Amino acid sequence: MNPSTDFVPFALPSLGPEEEEAVLAVLRSGWLTTGSVALQFEREFASFVGAEHALAVNSATSGLHLALEALGVGPGDTVVTSPYTFASTAAVARHLGAEVVFCDVVPGGYNMDPRRLEEVLASTRNVKAVVPVHVGGLPCSMPEILDLARRYGCAVVEDAAHSFPSRLPGGFAGTLGDIGVFSFYATKTITTGEGGMVVTSDSRLAKRMSVMRMHGIDKPVWDRYTSKTASWSYSVVEAGFKYNLPDLLAAIGREQLKKADRFLEERRRIAGIYGESFRGLPFAELPPEGPGHAWHLYSLRLRPGSLQASRDEFVDRLREAGIGTSVHFIPLHTMPYWAERYGLTPDRFPEALSSFQRTVSLPIWQGMGEDRARRVARAVAETGAGLSG
Repeated sequence: MNPSTDFVPFALPSLGPEEEEAVLAVLRSGWLTTGSVALQFEREFASFVGAEHALAVNSATSGLHLALEALGVGPGDTVVTSPYTFASTAAVARHLGAEVVFCDVVPGGYNMDPRRLEEVLASTRNVKAVVPVHVGGLPCSMPEILDLARRYGCAVVEDAAHSFPSRLPGGFAGTLGDIGVFSFYATKTITTGEGGMVVTSDSRLAKRMSVMRMHGIDKPVWDRYTSKTASWSYSVVEAGFKYNLPDLLAAIGREQLKKADRFLEERRRIAGIYGESFRGLPFAELPPEGPGHAWHLYSLRLRPGSLQASRDEFVDRLREAGIGTSVHFIPLHTMPYWAERYGLTPDRFPEALSSFQRTVSLPIWQGMGEDRARRVARAVAETGAGLSG
């Protein structure tokens, strides 16, 4: 492909011969589902982020469900999260019978606002857990959120689907609360295609999630068909789920993990090119920055009233120019299910609504290269100039 003329997709995974060989090794092994490769991936990931326990799962959605279930969330409880997130963050609470209360995001940003969170916690009964979302790879204000959670007696589950490998002075984003949940979906910094990881330093929570991840069975059973010493006997002690990650996908994850720091540096370089190119454009605002930004997304913000066109037309023009984009996120409180259940109007969370209406996410992926990044930057500048008043 020619970086100067080809279509620049919004996201592409970066896979090489190492991942191919790792998958072939699993295919040749005769064992395809959860086994020794997945167990090794868990150990390596736990070591990488400094967590006591890591559990590989088939999606971050599954991980969030396991996390809230392990904390005892159920009917009569409330879970507080942000409306500026993907559907699964809030849906898992409803799967467990709990109610959801949304907390608006910071002005001019995407992450949960600790000041609003204190207001929500002070006025809401039976809050069992707070789920902050590290949107786009920028960590939330975790010291403030953790302090509020301690004061109000609730747990913290970090939705870290966007944040790997975000390092903060106190540790990796995703390891600071009671439980953290990472995503390895195809667009993430490291991928297994589909999959995720749950981490915690609480052995009791880890044990519960381990049991519930595999049908509520009381002991590991992955090797009972191949080991000469494994027993066929097991007990089902809970009505569990089927949330395990197979070795085929874990093999990809192990190789991706080795490249995580290099991938992050590539994303930072692209973010730097964008920042240099967009700074000073009359129609554009740079995305919020802060310590530990993992740059999963580069979400450009359009200045209100600066264009004679909507954000959606801006996106359409970029596509015509050969640039793939996306929008993160359509706030949950504007979705029919949540709006109807809780009587929410779009203006109920004005900061989340404003960020959604003004934001377009640009391509940022390892392997994209500086030439494509500069092509994107030129297309953004030219598109904005063409639509300016």
